[in-house]
This record gives sequence, C-alpha cells and structure tokens, in this order.
Amino acid sequence: MAEGTVTVRTRKFITNRLLQRKQMVVDVIHPGKANISKSDLRDRLGKMYKATPDHIFCFGFRTAYGGGRSSGFALIYDNLDIAKKFEPKYRLIRHGIGEKRKQSRKQRKEKKNRQKKVRGTKKAKVGAGKKK
Repeated sequence: MAEGTVTVRTRKFITNRLLQRKQMVVDVIHPGKANISKSDLRDRLGKMYKATPDHIFCFGFRTAYGGGRSSGFALIYDNLDIAKKFEPKYRLIRHGIGEKRKQSRKQRKEKKNRQKKVRGTKKAKVGAGKKK
C-alpha cells in the first residue's frame, strides 16, 4: 500500500428492516496518516452503498494501538425522517440536523426548583421566567 492511501472495508453487515437501516462495522486502514474525517468516510460509504451522505451516521471510532487502523460503526438509514425518529439527539446535533438546547444545565435546575415551590397553573408562569 502506498503512503497516504486510505482503504475502507465493512464487516458484520446487517440489514435491519425493523429500524429501516443498514448497520455495519467499518474498518479504515490509513497508514502513515491521521484518522480520516467522518464527512469523508460518509462520502466513501455513500458511494459504496449508493446512499446520500446525510443518511449515513458514523460513530464510535477507535484507532488501533500503533495507528494506521481504525474501526467503528456506521448506520445507513433509508430516509432522513426515519433517522430523526431513531437516532439519539446528540448524534443528530453532531450531524447538523438537530437543535442544541438553549439553556445551560444550571438554568434548567434553577427553573425546576422554582417550579417546585408553586402549585398548579402557576408553574407555567414561573417557567416563563417572570418570578425571580
């Protein structure tokens, strides 16, 4: 293999009809090179499996000791609506589809504790941020 050549192989390929996706383990061989980016990997897998890169989700990549080889998982959904339904929110955010939470964790906790102090319909008013 030439220096800088990247080879992508898949194994343990399963067609999961229940979740309407194809799932596989992806092995990337990249001698003398840092790991391949997930966007490049999505493009390569898209060409291999005749799918658009926005339907492909790659995650869990670990580089083997000594470098040169990485392996992880890939999921290829039949369409984007199914992916939005079954993928975890954090992976959708990484992919650029989902929305990140606006509030910080501390703000959410403070709001929750303010709501515990009132009863009934007043909880919505406290949640709106009127009382402080």
